[in-house]
Amino acid sequence: MGPGHAARCVSDNLEGVTDTARNPGTADPQAARPGLLAWRNAVFALFFISGLALATWMSRIPAVRDGLELSTSQVGIVIFGLSAGSVIGLVAAVGLLARLGARRALVLGVTISSAGLITAGVGTSLLASTEVVFAGLVLVGLGMGSVDVMMNVEGAAAERAVGKTLMPLMHACFSLGTVVGALAGAGASFVSLPVFWHLAGVATLVLATAVVGVRYIPVRSELGDVPAPGAPSGAASAGPAAAPLWRERLRAGLSVWGDTRILLIGTIVLGMTFAEGSANDWLALAAVDGHGLSNTEGAIVFGVFVSAMTVGRVFGGPILDRFGRVPVLRACAALGILGLVLFILAPNDVLLYAGAVLWGLGASLGFPVGMSAAADDTKNAAARVSAVAMIGYFAFLVGPPVLGLLGEAWGILNALFLILALMVLAGLAAPAARERSYSAPAPAARG
Repeated sequence: MGPGHAARCVSDNLEGVTDTARNPGTADPQAARPGLLAWRNAVFALFFISGLALATWMSRIPAVRDGLELSTSQVGIVIFGLSAGSVIGLVAAVGLLARLGARRALVLGVTISSAGLITAGVGTSLLASTEVVFAGLVLVGLGMGSVDVMMNVEGAAAERAVGKTLMPLMHACFSLGTVVGALAGAGASFVSLPVFWHLAGVATLVLATAVVGVRYIPVRSELGDVPAPGAPSGAASAGPAAAPLWRERLRAGLSVWGDTRILLIGTIVLGMTFAEGSANDWLALAAVDGHGLSNTEGAIVFGVFVSAMTVGRVFGGPILDRFGRVPVLRACAALGILGLVLFILAPNDVLLYAGAVLWGLGASLGFPVGMSAAADDTKNAAARVSAVAMIGYFAFLVGPPVLGLLGEAWGILNALFLILALMVLAGLAAPAARERSYSAPAPAARG
């Protein structure tokens, strides 16, 4: 697979987009733009519904804890189901993309995660079964973990085709989804809406959005997509050669694990993802158990955190363009550390909320910058993005049970100090994300 293939689309209305990004003037911008915008917007929608689904679950954790009468360590074990499923999904994503292509693999992932949300709701409200909730969260994680890799691969390809920084804004859509999910969760808690009906409603909305949105994801032969009848000759061919081709793509994808730069970028994403994921898993509960807030107030604090992350990602693109990745990542690490200290030690609600804001801003750019840095070298871009995401999601595997066990022994607020060390590591590894000169977008392609 050549470096230019990662951004090439084989559908008629997108065929000239990549050429325009590389060599403005070679294609009619007006002809290419509608298909390009549809592709970009479809990726935005995927990020949004992923954030919505995740925050829907996270905002109801206190209600699930109360309904199942779980201890802090038991909550950590239940959440481990989500983490374990996510890691399995990340591992499976490369193979699913190679075997099914982006469209079908995305629909499969969203279907699995939606089924998991409904199962978790059944286990909480109808069966009062911790085991059923755990199984549901495994499905949620399995679907969302695979979708996370796929939508970042699509986002990186669309970013290169457009010719300007889009990944922070795409992740801002994810954060916006978490804001909506957190606020809806606070409202559901306030009116005592059963967890089942809340999760089932969101799962239905998420799945319907994905089914519609993937129609605008371009068919790309380098991902193994099977073209529709009448598609251009650059599409993947069906028939006996299909199996060896996907195996070759999978083998090439695994080779990126020998790249030291990818491992260091993964360290950045690991620290920042741990900071983000810890808030997703424990912030609402820490506000309730550690600072004496109500369940509804805990959901609101979580909403403040994800709002801060959204703001950081919306404005992150221009800030990155002006100051560069390395200083911005170091500043993010510093903000995150300060925010955590304020949140943990806050003697009043004002400092508590201020800590949540700084914590959110600090964690906002690590993951999207890591994805963009991984995709700087377009050779095996899908596999490189997948590898970095997999390293980052290791935080979701070890974070919930470790923080749960530490919280049981020393208190959930004290357990959050573990995040500080990982934020320091992320700041130290920041130089690995330095921009490659050849990957900078051409100004002429910005229009």
